[in-house]
Amino acid sequence: MVGSGGAGKSTFARKLGERSGLPVLHLDGLFWKPGWAATPHDAWVALQRELAAGDRWIMDGNFGSTLEVRLARADKVIVLEPPRLVCIARAARRVLGNLGSAVQAEGCAERFDAEFFKWIWRFPRDSRPRLEAVIDQHRDHLEVVRLRSRRAVRRYLQDVAR
Repeated sequence: MVGSGGAGKSTFARKLGERSGLPVLHLDGLFWKPGWAATPHDAWVALQRELAAGDRWIMDGNFGSTLEVRLARADKVIVLEPPRLVCIARAARRVLGNLGSAVQAEGCAERFDAEFFKWIWRFPRDSRPRLEAVIDQHRDHLEVVRLRSRRAVRRYLQDVAR
């Protein structure tokens, strides 16, 4: 599942995993090392290939540099697309509610990061076109589900068979 920061990917993935019984892989928790140190690119690509080789999974996160690896193996991609002001508000609520706590990844204390909020604001212009281009490359085997509201998310989760 992909979408802007603050779109609700992690929460949705967790709930979808509970309802479907599929294992959930939160990519932020795998990518970031203590102190917000990034996994080196080659190691990240190798891990993505290993994770995507599994038969059944739910992966939550963007990571555009490895999206191709995941979508090549996926049968469905869920794109969460709430309005960007909703994403900004959710991200701000997460930061303020968890300041100093490791929420996204072990050893990575939640903090205000202006670049993250700038990325959220610019997501429709800067990141969505690249995301859509990779999705388009896999349309022959990939079901694309777009959820634009909290109501759409609730309905989708209600329809998932346990």
